[in-house]
Amino acid sequence: MEHIEIRIDGMSCGGCVASVTRAVQAVEGVKTVSVSLAPPVAQVDFDAADTDAAEIERAIEDAGYDIVR
Repeated sequence: MEHIEIRIDGMSCGGCVASVTRAVQAVEGVKTVSVSLAPPVAQVDFDAADTDAAEIERAIEDAGYDIVR
């Protein structure tokens, strides 16, 4: 099991948190996700055999949000 924290730009409300949560949960291999607005981060536990950080970040970007690098 791997754990990452992803900083996100562009979230402004609870709906954004829900949208990011749904996008990350849809990635195969994600076990748990917790998204917060302040600070704007996603805490994700995932199975590295099924996915990686880049795929999770891509799902967030596809949902319309930016990753802070």
